Amino acid sequence: MSTITHPLDRRSFLRTGLAGATGLVIGFYLPGRRELLAAVSARAPQVMNAFIQITSDDKVTILINKSEMGQGVETSLAMLAAEELGCDWKRISTEFAPADKVYFDPAFGMQGTGGSQSIHSGWTPMRQAGAAARIMLVSAAAQKWSVDASECHAEDGKIIHAASKRSATFGSLAEAAAQLPPPKEVTLKDPSMFTIVGKATKRVDTHKKVNGTAGFGVDVRLPGMLHASVEHCPVFGGTVVSFDGTKAKAIPGVKDVVPIMTVKDPKKPPVMTAVAVVADNTWTAFQGRKALEIKWDEGPGADVNSADIRKSFEAVMDKPGVVSRKEGDADAGKKDAASTVEAVYWAPYQAHSTMEPMNGTADVRADGVDLWVPTQFQTPSQLTGAGISGLPPDKVKVHTTYLGGGFGRRGWSDFVAEAAQLSKAMGKPVQVTWKREDDTQHDYYRPASLIKMSAALDSSGKPTAFTARVACDSIMSWFFPGSITNGLDSSSVEGVSDIAYDIPNILVDYHLMAGPVPMGFWRSVGASQNGFFSESFVDEMAAAAKKDPYQFRRDLLSKKPRHLGVLNLAAEKAGWGTALPKGHYRGIAVLEAFSTYAAEVVEISIDKSNGVKVHRVVAAVDCGRVINPDTAEAQVSGAIVYGITAALNTEITIDKGRVVQANFDTVPPLRMNECPKIEVHLVPSTETPTGLGEPAVPPVAPAIANAIFAATGKRIRKLPIKPEDLT
Repeated sequence: MSTITHPLDRRSFLRTGLAGATGLVIGFYLPGRRELLAAVSARAPQVMNAFIQITSDDKVTILINKSEMGQGVETSLAMLAAEELGCDWKRISTEFAPADKVYFDPAFGMQGTGGSQSIHSGWTPMRQAGAAARIMLVSAAAQKWSVDASECHAEDGKIIHAASKRSATFGSLAEAAAQLPPPKEVTLKDPSMFTIVGKATKRVDTHKKVNGTAGFGVDVRLPGMLHASVEHCPVFGGTVVSFDGTKAKAIPGVKDVVPIMTVKDPKKPPVMTAVAVVADNTWTAFQGRKALEIKWDEGPGADVNSADIRKSFEAVMDKPGVVSRKEGDADAGKKDAASTVEAVYWAPYQAHSTMEPMNGTADVRADGVDLWVPTQFQTPSQLTGAGISGLPPDKVKVHTTYLGGGFGRRGWSDFVAEAAQLSKAMGKPVQVTWKREDDTQHDYYRPASLIKMSAALDSSGKPTAFTARVACDSIMSWFFPGSITNGLDSSSVEGVSDIAYDIPNILVDYHLMAGPVPMGFWRSVGASQNGFFSESFVDEMAAAAKKDPYQFRRDLLSKKPRHLGVLNLAAEKAGWGTALPKGHYRGIAVLEAFSTYAAEVVEISIDKSNGVKVHRVVAAVDCGRVINPDTAEAQVSGAIVYGITAALNTEITIDKGRVVQANFDTVPPLRMNECPKIEVHLVPSTETPTGLGEPAVPPVAPAIANAIFAATGKRIRKLPIKPEDLT
């Protein structure tokens, strides 16, 4: 197990510079303190800018301002910087950047990882950072040799003056280069000259994860550190009336029993929402927690159950909602219809089920706070530490560890807050570790959603009108309270409101269904359930039109070349229309999510006792320019597995205000023997790169459902798909 201690390293050095930083020059330059630069040893890292550091032994460190949760972004972002820098790829290393405004993602207005945004937002800044450092190194070499900088170039970690055949390593030039002013403008490489970007590249974190040296949140160990486990109210929104920790404290190794306070209303004092047991080790904390005696006020959420939640959604289906999209006149488009199609679809709550349960380590002191957390959002973690400690944010250092999966769950800072509160109370570093049951039953879930759709078709089978009414809770209302001003959360309707097909009359409206179940961003967010709705319903339209589902889509996507491109590629590679083994059937779906286009063809068979078996998934994806084909293929494959799990195996149900499911026996991930053959085809492109972590999730469920219709003639209109749904 790895040991992570207080760092006095490049990060600490960089933070010193950050303390005096006033902003970025062309989006990447980190102003440093010249007096400090002059004082450091020649062997210390030389800070070129916020992302690039170089040591005298030619080692290049690239700081990564995103979280690595298995998606390979640590490698891909480093590739962008290294490409422009001209360094020797074998000499690079990476570090996770500290929490600071200089590392904000402009899409979020904070430092964080999500929305399949990392490569899209890092495409230009990371290249600029590499190019700026290269220019500074070239300038240092040119001054050393008294030649014009235009006569020099960078190659494999050296600056070369071809005319005189002189060369100097990056390390030998780094100290002089770091003293130079940053370039005001940089010229980036023409992509035709790329030697790293676009090439299959081994991940920089693979060896660390194989040999066990990679530091995840649960691996953090600090001198004098204590361990804690937290008992939360089993009902959402409940509070603690009273507790007795006498029996817990009697267990050897238990140090204390501490209440957890939560601010529910900024205008009111915090309320007690949980109780923590702090001990010498995690196992003892778990045992002490079992001995707690707690009286709960379960609140109004104690009466909530899944059946009533669905009924409340159904009650608004006949009432107009807030308009999300309106084109043409949907009512007029239905008047002369040759046929109509109507359907109601349902998707349940879903948990994230990351492999590494929630955890965090905090050291809250009078002079500062250190947080070691597997977080997707560094800025909220930093602000959480500041709020609990009472110190300004610049006194809170966030050490981002590797994440054992994120999927949106680690965008929240509840586990960070618990660690910080307990460290402050104990006066020592404290690590909080959740059990799997905690993780499943106290998540921020993908919303449940109900949709009513209808379509009108003319005599040729072409749709003339499409309407959809969505009832769904609002993630944004939970994550950014007060952010919904007009009753519309666009994340609740994405994947249906932006339906790409050429239909002249479209009306989509929305009902925000507020409830006690906590909502959160789940891999592919609203497109995950809405993609199932819309792409299943398109198949229903194709059947009503008596057309092949693939051809029906093609006819309606003539104005959407990137949709059409992935649709055609997936169909071609899957052999759409060719013979299948006996008992096998195909389904198809295509969707855009996060500006990436994905089409999938799924091949299934059906066993009446065991349900659906997915044998093969063929995916075609257009994400613009591909940075690393290896990680791109891995992300698509992982998204497909995640999507199959949600389509066939998992859901979250509520009874008496409590989550029924608890562990992987009731929310089972897809097992190795259940995984299909997955083929990923990436569309060659020169477009600006977009994301890949999420877009391959939404087409999975509808493609499976559409294959089931091909096999049985029965429509699947709710998830997950169970054996009893097939007959």
